[in-house]
Amino acid sequence: MSKVSRLEGGQSTASALEVRTLLNCYGVDDPDERARLEGWAKSSNQRGWWLDYQETLRSGYTDHITLENDATYIRSWQPALIPGLLQTTEYAEAVIASAPTFIEAERAARLVQVRQERQKRIYEGTTQFAAVIWEPAITSMASTPAIAHPQWRLLLEAGERHNVTVQMLPASASRAAGIAGPFVSFSFGVEPTVEAVAVENLPNTSVIEAPDDLALYVNVFDRLRSTALSPEQTAERIRLLLKDTTPVTREGS
Repeated sequence: MSKVSRLEGGQSTASALEVRTLLNCYGVDDPDERARLEGWAKSSNQRGWWLDYQETLRSGYTDHITLENDATYIRSWQPALIPGLLQTTEYAEAVIASAPTFIEAERAARLVQVRQERQKRIYEGTTQFAAVIWEPAITSMASTPAIAHPQWRLLLEAGERHNVTVQMLPASASRAAGIAGPFVSFSFGVEPTVEAVAVENLPNTSVIEAPDDLALYVNVFDRLRSTALSPEQTAERIRLLLKDTTPVTREGS
């Protein structure tokens, strides 16, 4: 009882052997689920990389990164920006520079580094990531090709990964886009059951875990995804953007 009490209170961590014993006790036979939980036990004493940036990050953002790091499925809806997990360095710098409050150069650089560290989770291929982005968030950067072109190419490259899906919600679907502000949902098991949602707002990020609220966000994301262009149509639309905004170079000029 003392051991379980310390575990539940966060005062100590369970070893892989202890987790294995508990899984046997609870009749958990699924090999993927067992491997996932035992893997967590093995890495439970490892220090999260984001703790190196504690002085730079707001508490809500830290919570978001912690959820992101543990998730097996991540789904993101963004009506105004490219999701952080898919941002280029140039785009991230521009977004941070346009923040409503002044951010000094050193902190801005560290925030960009945080985005780059977060993206490793996707590039490792162990997390499934689905993004629905409203078209204006993608097309509005067309006037700055130096930022737009690398960002569009990154979206194309990301969409070709086996664990990433990128879908564009057409600008004409404004009623669907107005359903909800930006949010990210997280699943932590073998099944893509949503267990937490991070809602972005101006001062910070809020984490939602109430079952009824989670069900609402699941329904919203499903509606957005079904209204959006397919991944193939999205890629074709982005290729057209690249073609239409790339100057034609004539021979001899």
